[in-house]
Amino acid sequence: MLPALILALAALGGAVLRLWAYRAQMLEMARTLEETPTESDLRLTVRMPGAPPRRLCRAVNARLEEGRRLRLETQKRERELRYTMACISHDIRTPLAGAMGYLQLLEGEPDRQAEYLGIVGKRLKELEELLEELFLYTRLQGGSLPLECGEMAALPPLWDALAEFYPQLEAAGARPELRFSREDLKVRADPEALGRVYRNLIANALRHGGGGLTVSGRDGVICFSNELLPGPRPDPEHLFDRFYQSSPSRAKGGAGLGLSIVRELMERMGGQVSARITGDRLEIRLSFSHT
Repeated sequence: MLPALILALAALGGAVLRLWAYRAQMLEMARTLEETPTESDLRLTVRMPGAPPRRLCRAVNARLEEGRRLRLETQKRERELRYTMACISHDIRTPLAGAMGYLQLLEGEPDRQAEYLGIVGKRLKELEELLEELFLYTRLQGGSLPLECGEMAALPPLWDALAEFYPQLEAAGARPELRFSREDLKVRADPEALGRVYRNLIANALRHGGGGLTVSGRDGVICFSNELLPGPRPDPEHLFDRFYQSSPSRAKGGAGLGLSIVRELMERMGGQVSARITGDRLEIRLSFSHT
């Protein structure tokens, strides 16, 4: 009887010691979490043997790591937004200042009213396009632009985009050449997003190209090709970066987000975009998903 009592007391004592050790470990972990700054790279450790303490430690560390990841991602997005606003502020001020200047000239030269009002309208149109581009880019970065992708005809949105830019294309003497394997070419895309991709690529060719726009297509691939202007060549590896400029001069206008938006939209639609230079021509290739 006595040996059994001794064994029972020993077992009870062992259990009490383990509970005390668990309590001490929990208090230590709680104190560590309370005293460590949120920006710390803290990872908890456990000294107690057994699966439950290790499982708890892994779960807490996983939550801490996820919190750090989300915090760093938020900080990155805030830095990107500040950078975006800083880079685009000059482009927004330029057409606005131009419009204000011509409005002031109207007071002193009423006989040139029609001419000046036309210039003011053009500057305000540039400002509207810049703001629209910035708004779209921020929506894409924030994940608040839903896309509904499905199989669709590739050519109708292209015809609409070319018709929209007809006056600019005619003024630039850039008669587009279309080379498609068939007129019923289909791609997997969102209609509005695909139209935006086309418009941005046409605008880029008009703004930075030397004319000779060619659009070609076959199964799952559409290419925009245009002549390059004399001077510095763009770097295809960085062409889709935000605010990338092949030359320090920004006299050509634009916010520098057009091709970045093309890349974002193509990736959101499950596709890819790439660029290469062959001779004196720049080719931008849109590759669409087959699934």
